[in-house]
Amino acid sequence: MAEGLDDLVMRIRACRICAEAKRPLPHAPRPVLQPGPGARLLIAGQAPGVRVHASGRPFTDPSGVRLRDWLGLDEATFYDPHHVAIVPMGFCFPGLDGKGADLPPRPECAPAWRAQLLACMPKIELVVCLGAHAMRWHMGAAWPGSVDAAVRSWRAGLALSPPVIALPHPSWRNSGWLKRNPWFAADLLPELRDRVARLVA
Repeated sequence: MAEGLDDLVMRIRACRICAEAKRPLPHAPRPVLQPGPGARLLIAGQAPGVRVHASGRPFTDPSGVRLRDWLGLDEATFYDPHHVAIVPMGFCFPGLDGKGADLPPRPECAPAWRAQLLACMPKIELVVCLGAHAMRWHMGAAWPGSVDAAVRSWRAGLALSPPVIALPHPSWRNSGWLKRNPWFAADLLPELRDRVARLVA
């Protein structure tokens, strides 16, 4: 890891901003990310879930299995920071709401760390965005206002610099959406896999 990035990641792993906030995390912070100074592909997710919080490794849950299938990547390549950077909008598991669903990423995290972290990864050539928070950040004025609209208009994201491909969250809760939208597997996934294959070659 490059010296500047190494120092930054050490500071991120020691971060306690959300633990000391007015509404603190319900547990000890455990930032989970996979930076890569030479990575050409960036996975921009929301925040770790409870299983990832326990493992300390991104996407060690069923959504990770589906995401790797969408990308056309095996586990070894996916977890190789020379190829893939995984940087969620919030680095720590934010806890659960009253219905047992994950809370949104903590608002303190991205403003504190994201811009300087991405500046240490200048080789990114494609950003794969999962969720509204990541899409708003990486798409800027091109963000159409909803995840559904961003995924449906995914070709527009390819004109951004770096290009962005918006995906629905790979949670199994979205299986119904995938069945109702066969164009996702027929049109978007082949383009995604082709671009990813070229980036990790």
